[in-house]
Amino acid sequence: MTDSDTSRAALERYTHPLSDRYASREMQRLFSPAHRFGRWRRLWLALARAQKELGLPIPESALTEMEGALDTLDLDRAAEYERRFRHDVMAHVHLFGDDAPSARGIIHLGATSAFIGDNTDLILHREALELVRARIVRTVRALAAFARTHRSLPTLGYTHFQPAQPTTVGKRATLWIQDLALDLEELEFRLESLRFRGVRGTTGTQASFLQLFEGDHGKVDELNARVAQSMGFQEDYGVTGQTYPRKVDQAVLATLAGVASSLSKFANDLRLLSHLREVEEPFESEQIGSSAMPYKRNPMRSERICALARHVITLAQDPAHTAATQWLERTLDDSANRRLSIPDAFLTLDGALVLAENVAAGLTVHPKVVERNLEEHLPFMAMESVLMHAAGEGGDRQDLHERIRRYSLEAAARMKEGEAPDLLQRVAADAAFQISLGELEALVDPHRFVGRAPEQVDRFLEEWVDPALHRLGALSDAAVAPPDIRV
Repeated sequence: MTDSDTSRAALERYTHPLSDRYASREMQRLFSPAHRFGRWRRLWLALARAQKELGLPIPESALTEMEGALDTLDLDRAAEYERRFRHDVMAHVHLFGDDAPSARGIIHLGATSAFIGDNTDLILHREALELVRARIVRTVRALAAFARTHRSLPTLGYTHFQPAQPTTVGKRATLWIQDLALDLEELEFRLESLRFRGVRGTTGTQASFLQLFEGDHGKVDELNARVAQSMGFQEDYGVTGQTYPRKVDQAVLATLAGVASSLSKFANDLRLLSHLREVEEPFESEQIGSSAMPYKRNPMRSERICALARHVITLAQDPAHTAATQWLERTLDDSANRRLSIPDAFLTLDGALVLAENVAAGLTVHPKVVERNLEEHLPFMAMESVLMHAAGEGGDRQDLHERIRRYSLEAAARMKEGEAPDLLQRVAADAAFQISLGELEALVDPHRFVGRAPEQVDRFLEEWVDPALHRLGALSDAAVAPPDIRV
């Protein structure tokens, strides 16, 4: 086959957008064949070493050769073996035996495929959750800096996307941070509660290991504990069938879906704010917003976050169905589904988190636009204070309320016709309110209407966010590279 034929064959083969466009190299490495099969070999070594320590006749040379071959993986040879045996685990048993010939007879001794596959999946869950946690920490750090910078910048608040009481740009950012902070709590719980499947045998009874140790239950328990500890787990699940409980996958992907919900809320808010031209995501100097409309500046990164987040939320249904339909000690209808849904959920969320950090670190606020949008609506929001002032001067509250209601509707009608609102002028011209236009304009100071928003930003960051960043920051920085925004 010529190079041209090879190139054409590659073009005619489906490639996954997650690896081509969205997921980071770090997350792709965790779910790569080399990393997965390297974990298989480490599990086989841990099993053999513990078996030797507990008295099985395993030569030291076997352990030495296994240790030296942990990462000498020939995946082409593995594929040849799998074509012959139609069994992925046995293909790698034979491949490892080729690379560590002294261990050929003891690799996988007493174990079943789930010992390798399930325990590796739990290890990958842990590693991938740690990477997700690291990316959330970096996103929170960027948003915390943004919130501090804009802690006291008044902006129009919205409920139902209708103008409501003012808040500050920084306070709004704390709402995004709060969601992610709750996700961090959930992630830490998920990591702490993640356990090892352990050395359990074909149906979880440990019968094969009890036979190997000639009925010594204590040695079987010790074998289980030693292998778990060597792989970094202090606990295993109390009982299993052939597999670890599939509810674990359901819980893990539910946690990922929770993060995706937070990211989608953040990105959707930015899409709305971008429409208002108040806050915008990063936009490169040569970036094109539309092929037909050169003036467009679409919030495409936020839109992509929402798209990826939606996929993660959808994928969370797969392990729920799997957990609900497991038969007795196990059935194999989980296998193909898990190969698809679990890596895809992690890789998809990773792509959304890479974008979220990039967006959070590069947000642009347009204070004049923020001020103009607020000024347009602020006179209406100041009317409660005007009512209280006029009633305090002896006016009839019910009469004053009716006047304000009528003037507000008239001023709003002017706005809908494209004219400037004149609510303050109408109220100042009415002697019943006993207040001048100058006094009204002084009253309509946006800082008077944001309540404790700036102080809430300070307190939230100091009491909740900073301690979490201090506890997890160094760990997170070591785990990931800066965001890699490709396509």
